Amino acid sequence: MCGLKPHLLCIGGDDHFLRIPFFQALRDRGMRVSAAGTGGAEAFAEAGYDFYLFNMNRFIAPRADWASLRSLSRLIGEIRPTLIQCFDTKPDILVPFAAYWAGKVPVVSTINGLGWLYSSRSPLAVGLRPVFELVQSRADRLTAAIVFQNCADQAFFAYRRLIGKADHRVIPGSGIDVDRFDRLAGRGPSPAELRHELSLGDAPVVMTVTRLTREKGVPTLLEAAALVHRQAPEVRFLLVGPREREGALAIRQDEIDRHAPYVRAIGERSDVPALLQIADVFALATELREGVPRSLMEACAAGRPVITTDMPGCTDVVRDRWSGLVIPVRSPRTLAEAILQLLRDRDTALQYGARASAHVRKEFNLDITADRYAAVYQEVLARTRGRPESWERLAHQTPGPRSGGNTRLDPTSFSSG
Repeated sequence: MCGLKPHLLCIGGDDHFLRIPFFQALRDRGMRVSAAGTGGAEAFAEAGYDFYLFNMNRFIAPRADWASLRSLSRLIGEIRPTLIQCFDTKPDILVPFAAYWAGKVPVVSTINGLGWLYSSRSPLAVGLRPVFELVQSRADRLTAAIVFQNCADQAFFAYRRLIGKADHRVIPGSGIDVDRFDRLAGRGPSPAELRHELSLGDAPVVMTVTRLTREKGVPTLLEAAALVHRQAPEVRFLLVGPREREGALAIRQDEIDRHAPYVRAIGERSDVPALLQIADVFALATELREGVPRSLMEACAAGRPVITTDMPGCTDVVRDRWSGLVIPVRSPRTLAEAILQLLRDRDTALQYGARASAHVRKEFNLDITADRYAAVYQEVLARTRGRPESWERLAHQTPGPRSGGNTRLDPTSFSSG
């Protein structure tokens, strides 16, 4: 009966595979789900999803963006989904236009943060904001619904008049499958094994899990690490995640190496739920306006004492001096003081961790998130069809391939050439 289900095409960037648990929850609620993104084909294939790879430049590249727009329009026209869900800034702008050209397929956009454009103080970022707002206001006219991950972003879009006809609401984060998270933590290496592998001994560990870029506050964390090292040389810092290697936001390897041996970058890991168990403190010094940072949710779910910055999305997860510490952005000294405070006052740190875990497991639970998104999709489809129909009746009206059902696409590659 798979072919009778409403077909949701989810479009995102290179970390789209992190949403696979969310897609599975939507499957469980009666949808057929396919995905398109700029990376993660193996993960989607392993999870049993049709996946379509397309090219998209994360940075400012008008010619490449035009090629991506045409590629997405062709892709949508061939797949002919019932509904499209897109994530991330570039897809949120490009996909509504592509879906309109491909046959006016309804689009739900998720605004998972305002990113570099509204976090950076650079002249380039400031100069590009009017351009973004102009294009975003046009994309809104072709969008059926907009989901914000935090109230601050929704208020900002409303103030700047970037939302008009589209239905809009807040659904916090993309949800965390706490049962799966706990299973992965239990199946992974033990804390003793991880400490041995990473040559940590009994050292206190401060951890971050993030893409290693300037906008994620890595320079701030490195400066804070040096300050902590002067007072507590036994503390070790673990940077977990891929390093940005090109462009103005790149982190050079020598910037990390100069802090050896008390700072180590161990790259991207598949055992993060287990790895978090060895963290005495989790620090996310991001300077970005994020939706709701996944790594922050996972650290809280693991019961880690957390320090993060006073940015939208981060403060939706952590309440200052109740479930963690919230500090100003770009403040290495404040971050160092917060780290030392949590390492020295373990009773308070553990209390913060327990409260953070309870909050995330209740408010950011994947089941709740999936129910909220499913309600949005049902409303959009009912509105599109012009009457409040059930999933089953909508499914029977799902359009098939234009060539009478014989069109076959390679579900691993769709070039923007």
